[in-house]
Amino acid sequence: MQKTKKSVAKRFKLSATGKLIRRTPGFRHLLAAKSTKSKRRASRDKLVAPGHAEPLKRCLPFGL
Repeated sequence: MQKTKKSVAKRFKLSATGKLIRRTPGFRHLLAAKSTKSKRRASRDKLVAPGHAEPLKRCLPFGL
């Protein structure tokens, strides 16, 4: 039986074209010390690199 790896499902989501999307790390606390530019860039979601994405996609057999 195939099972979804829940730790991966909580951290990543699949885009409509099948790419993995991740959040930027380090954006939960100490925000006063970060510049406005870095906070603005961190608020956007980022794509997972293709080399890292393949094993993660295998953990999501049914998508999300």
